[in-house]
Amino acid sequence: MPPCSETSVLLLPMVERCITLLQTYGVSSLTKLRQIHAFSIRHGVSIADAEMGKHLIFYLVSLPSPPPMSYAHKVFSKIEKPINIFIWNTLIRGYAECDSNYSVSAVSLYREMKVSGLVEPDTHTYPFLLKAVTKMADVRLGETIHSVVIRSGFGSLIFAQNSLLHLYANCGDLSNAYKVFDKMPEKDLVAWNSVINGFVENGKPDEALALYTEMDSKGIKPDGFTIVSLLSACAKIGALTLGKRVHVYMIKVGLTRNLHSSNVLLDLYARCGRVEEARIVFDEMVDKNSVSWTSLIVGLAVNGFGKEAIELFRVMDSKEGLLPCEITFVGILYACSHCGMVKEGFEYFRRMREEYKIKPRIEHFGCMVDLLARAGQVKEAFEYIMKMPMQPNVVIWRTLLGACTVHGESDLAEYSRLQILQLEPNHSGDYVLLSNMYASEQRWSDVQKIRKQMLRDGVRKVPGHSLVEVGNRVHEFLMGDKSHPKSEEIYAKLKEMTDRLRLEGYVPQISNVYVDVEEEEKENALVYHSEKIAIAFMLISTPERSPVRVVKNLRVCGDCHSAIKLVSKVYNREIVVRDRSRFHHFKNGSCSCQDYW
Repeated sequence: MPPCSETSVLLLPMVERCITLLQTYGVSSLTKLRQIHAFSIRHGVSIADAEMGKHLIFYLVSLPSPPPMSYAHKVFSKIEKPINIFIWNTLIRGYAECDSNYSVSAVSLYREMKVSGLVEPDTHTYPFLLKAVTKMADVRLGETIHSVVIRSGFGSLIFAQNSLLHLYANCGDLSNAYKVFDKMPEKDLVAWNSVINGFVENGKPDEALALYTEMDSKGIKPDGFTIVSLLSACAKIGALTLGKRVHVYMIKVGLTRNLHSSNVLLDLYARCGRVEEARIVFDEMVDKNSVSWTSLIVGLAVNGFGKEAIELFRVMDSKEGLLPCEITFVGILYACSHCGMVKEGFEYFRRMREEYKIKPRIEHFGCMVDLLARAGQVKEAFEYIMKMPMQPNVVIWRTLLGACTVHGESDLAEYSRLQILQLEPNHSGDYVLLSNMYASEQRWSDVQKIRKQMLRDGVRKVPGHSLVEVGNRVHEFLMGDKSHPKSEEIYAKLKEMTDRLRLEGYVPQISNVYVDVEEEEKENALVYHSEKIAIAFMLISTPERSPVRVVKNLRVCGDCHSAIKLVSKVYNREIVVRDRSRFHHFKNGSCSCQDYW
């Protein structure tokens, strides 16, 4: 069709002009494209013309998100012989860059291309296709395409390798991700970022930091994506020293103006119990969004500064004009829960629904149950669960079970345990909570039944451990741990601590030892809790009056809480303990939680 081809050549500059219109007019460029398309048809250019179709599809796919993919696909379907791989790749790319609902269309188009036999995939096809599969989180399909990539001879291409690496990491298949990474002869920054972020997102922050150390030793400079992953890893394990080094690097390269990086930095300081530094980062941010405000609100709440969190919310609400989101209210309700502000919590829950039209999620109902349970209103918490408009999850029942053990509600505890068994059987913490409650009531035969049941079910108790950081190294301690090279010095300090605390009036709370042994043995057991060993290590390893930070995987027991309050006074140290649910800031013999946790 020579006339048609000649006309299309004349019209192509007009189509190319649309890219300028796209940048200048934004959404209106779609209208312009439709007009040119109509004009070309009126002047004899068939929609089946491959050259015209190629350009039209390219500019349709390049429109602001979401691009009109149905329109682009209609144009594609009218092309008589789409023998140009560029057309197929463009359409696959368009689907891959949309949300996950379009990813299946990208895979279907790839299969159509293979069946048609008109063209063969090239170096650009598979990275786009793998991007779509990544959004689908279909690791089996990814493995199938991986084998096709290798057979096609594209396995050594850096773009294909990076796409495969990102796919496996995003799907949580870290074993295959690392295999791809390890076999790459040349690793660019994208590859390092993908595997580091994969470790962070899949609960392996230690491995992420180790990999960054290797990357750093090779002289590869991090970018903003690396920084975000690093800060997230540091926040998860409480590696404040490394986090501060990353902060210094951010200042040097000007990343502190990056909103996303600054938000993660703020979160790091809040998670490490350094609320003052978090507030400084927040105050120095040139731009703040609702994530920034929410991060600080939640940070204040979990650190025990509930009233400050609520006051910050009032400022955000009244002066900044930013709308709170679902997570913001999780932080507010958490603050009310950990400060015993029952009435205020219910009022904020009402406002969330009625003023901000936010539909409560299971997390919000969980906060309300926790609010009542922590205030000792266990039966009211149970009634609240029964009236919830959705089925309570295992977290809510576990919250009630924990409250029952604290407040001695045996019948409700056993009922909660039965509900948990239906949702998540064989979780060691549930057995332990029930066993501890029986032990506190000296029901030793019931304690033995629970322990025998754990053995029958093959359930092992998660050991308590405490982490502390000295220099650039994180040290881990278990209960009664003597594996550390400085164990002799640590235990000498531990004895000194115990003696000095007794002079201050410390009396071991043997009720926190849930085994049927003599009182002297119970007192000895309390001495060797992991957080006390960790604090003794910090006292011999850090300068006098310097703060001590401890990260513990379980809830701090009442005896340790009382002892650490006295340690902060006797040794003139600020001690911050982050347990599984909140922070405790010990200073001058008192705690930020006001003994309410």
